[in-house]
Amino acid sequence: MLQWRVILPFILTGAIWGSTWFVITGQIDGVPAAWSVFYRFALATPALFLVAYLMKRRLTLTRPEHLLAAFVGIFQFSGNFLFVYHAELYVTSGIVAMMFGLLMVPNAIFARIFLGERAQGRFFVGSMIAIIGVSFLLVHEWRANPDAGVIGGNVALGIVLAMLGILAASIANVIQANPTGRAVPMVSLLAWAMLYGTVFDLGFAALTAGPPPLPSSPGYWAGIVYLALIGSVVTFPLHYNLVREIGAGRTAYNSILTISVAMLISTLFEDYRWTALTAGGMVLAVVGMGIALRAKQSR
Repeated sequence: MLQWRVILPFILTGAIWGSTWFVITGQIDGVPAAWSVFYRFALATPALFLVAYLMKRRLTLTRPEHLLAAFVGIFQFSGNFLFVYHAELYVTSGIVAMMFGLLMVPNAIFARIFLGERAQGRFFVGSMIAIIGVSFLLVHEWRANPDAGVIGGNVALGIVLAMLGILAASIANVIQANPTGRAVPMVSLLAWAMLYGTVFDLGFAALTAGPPPLPSSPGYWAGIVYLALIGSVVTFPLHYNLVREIGAGRTAYNSILTISVAMLISTLFEDYRWTALTAGGMVLAVVGMGIALRAKQSR
């Protein structure tokens, strides 16, 4: 039976991350996405170091541990989020969240390559069902966008960016669970990883988006605080501890709650229109994820 130390993080991370997809849309409205990513983690990083200090976790890392933290930071807190924020310029936030529900697929593949975890055939059957369901949603998104065939303002570009974000997040998910990563307190590894990622985000934003903007909207900065403290400092330690507890592939199970919350919010606030195609796609995606993630994994 699952214990509360597994169930509670599932519920919290799923519900919080489900809300963050919509909050991100307010961060890219008139503000370069790259700078919004930097602002988010510039606030979250010192807060996470403070958490590690208050928890009395060691903050000094060895050279291999620093290299791992830098690697995780570049993929998780730079690549993943830069791709996601830019993807939401072209695709509804709930759909991007739904795509990230497929994180379980690269998680399982990379876990097999790097950690020796094997998934059952049932996992791949469920994954294929989920992929078909998400494809239905993407077809609807494509049809609903009048600029779908124009590079620079289209659904296709958003889909590609979201897929790249999924791959970056999956690599970070899996590599931190190697023996070097397991030797470091989770919150300490994440604090250093976030610091390295934030430095990269700063350089990327300066090179690609010009001088840093200073939005005057209180709502924008409230969103930054929510994403940084609740959506990052609270959730990432919980998420990565789940990866260590039950494996990278099965941790993605909370994506079902995440996408349910995200699609509900898109329906309420982004005027997302449901059709027979999208409803069927949602059902297939959730059922497929459930089948896949109930499959046992072995080493």
